[in-house]
Amino acid sequence: MRINISCKHMELTAPIEEYIRRKAEKLSRFYDRIQQVDVILATIPNGYAVEILTDVERHEDFIANCESPDLYACIDGAVDREIRQLSDHKERTKNHHPH
Repeated sequence: MRINISCKHMELTAPIEEYIRRKAEKLSRFYDRIQQVDVILATIPNGYAVEILTDVERHEDFIANCESPDLYACIDGAVDREIRQLSDHKERTKNHHPH
């Protein structure tokens, strides 16, 4: 699983990159067919915006967004939303394809 991190209007520091990679790697625990995760950070008025795009096999990308004055909270919020989407998707696919 590849993790790409990009920034708009801000600099990516090593601690932030490390934090994002640690969080993004957790996504594979919730769905094992993830091919790539793109994390886009941006500064916005009053804080930060984080967008996570998760590329999974045989499905369009899952997208989660979060905005917060606190960058770490923003990353957490976006990751939590992505986990929820991946978990829901896994449940749906499990229910549709009995093994």
